[in-house]
Amino acid sequence: MLSLTCPSVDLSQSGCLSRRRVRPLWRSSSRRRHGARCRFSTTQDADVKSAGVATSVKPGESSGSSVQVSSLLEVVSDDLKRLNENLKSVVSAENPVLVSTAEQIFGAGGKRLRPAIVFLVSRATVQIVGIKELTVQHQRLAEIIEMIHTASLIHDDVIDDSGMRRGRETVHQTYGTRVAVLAGDFMFAQSSWYLANLENLEVIKLISQVIKDFATGEIQQALNLFNCDLSLEEYLLKSYYKTASLIAASSKSAAIFSGVDPSICEQMFEYGKNLGLSFQVVDDILDFTQSTEQLGKPAGSDLSKGNLTAPVIFALEKEPKLREIISSEFSEAGSLDKAIELICQCGGLTRAQELAKQKAEMAIENLQRLPESEFRNSLEGMVKYNLERID
Repeated sequence: MLSLTCPSVDLSQSGCLSRRRVRPLWRSSSRRRHGARCRFSTTQDADVKSAGVATSVKPGESSGSSVQVSSLLEVVSDDLKRLNENLKSVVSAENPVLVSTAEQIFGAGGKRLRPAIVFLVSRATVQIVGIKELTVQHQRLAEIIEMIHTASLIHDDVIDDSGMRRGRETVHQTYGTRVAVLAGDFMFAQSSWYLANLENLEVIKLISQVIKDFATGEIQQALNLFNCDLSLEEYLLKSYYKTASLIAASSKSAAIFSGVDPSICEQMFEYGKNLGLSFQVVDDILDFTQSTEQLGKPAGSDLSKGNLTAPVIFALEKEPKLREIISSEFSEAGSLDKAIELICQCGGLTRAQELAKQKAEMAIENLQRLPESEFRNSLEGMVKYNLERID
């Protein structure tokens, strides 16, 4: 199935999770401590493209033309406006009780990057077959993707007991766990109903697999909390399940609805997968380098809960003391801050940045089958925007 299309991840891990001690998904976050964060620089070059201009960007240096998301999405602004209008009505039309939670969910900001990528891939690929306008299926696909993504965030916040997202209270913090779980369940169900009505079996299989991947990723994460033996391959696979699977499947689905050659559809899948993995690695870096105000959640929160990400995995290869601290689950005062300091000092962040750039370069390569256009430029610009978050 789709999970086997991630060539950089070794999936032959049968039995590797069975030895892990299962921890409650509602694990308390009372051990979190705030304040410690890192700053770093690297020396690796990344050749990425902005919206229409190819540039060689050196980490730590300005490219002279910082990518603005608003400018990248301008070419699909009408599509996104229509999407925003439809999303709230989709939730509230059949369930008036969810009107207030819908406002909380869809009014919480966010850049709508996932549906935007659907629109960009759709418009970049319809040009190949000479179609001028998007189909109803393209529009509905973008709405389905945003509903699935939002439902997963609501459930993630419940599982992680997160009180803040994008600088605002989470749904379960405002309305309680019961309403949050039901709101997430409803959106998963509603998206599935719309998905079935697209009447394209290949797309239905692709997007249905994403929902399964979400659950698999959460289970793998729960089984590996505070596991200092977690490999980079296991981390990438979990990141694919939780983040990249949705972007990959939706990008391929958009190309399928455009009616382009299957080889191009597959390249769109690979673009979404590599971009999604790069985004996740960058997010994991920012968890150490940004403040609570910038993140919209407590800094270092992943590590405090035992979720070991790329910077930690790389740092563990060089610093035995770090393993001791993490294995103790930060039982001593100041131990979380000490762990973050060690991760910064032994190059964990730098190597994670290199990994993010590697995946980004692969995503750029996946776009080469598309004709030159403002939509392809924006897809390339998405890659550069992501890397600039840590430059």
